[in-house]
Amino acid sequence: MQGMKPLYHPAPDQITLAGVLYALGDPARLHIVELLAEKGEQPCGAFNCNLAKSTVSHHFKILRESGIIYSRKSGTQHLNSLRRDDLEQRFPVVLASILQNC
Repeated sequence: MQGMKPLYHPAPDQITLAGVLYALGDPARLHIVELLAEKGEQPCGAFNCNLAKSTVSHHFKILRESGIIYSRKSGTQHLNSLRRDDLEQRFPVVLASILQNC
């Protein structure tokens, strides 16, 4: 069953700067990251991006697979949070610098 497949999250040492910068280069994904930075862990449904659900899911996948967010299943929804510690360890001040300049 596809619904049972675990979500892929890269190990901290697999997170690349190119992947992070690519993921944050899209305005919709940057908006998602800003909201997570401001509000903490949020379900996918909390993001009113005025985009199709499939498009929002694609953005979350890119953010997750680049190592920027962590998604965990809770009942019928996915809860998302920033991987601040992993990002700070790999690329000090990158996330803070990007968020500060939004």
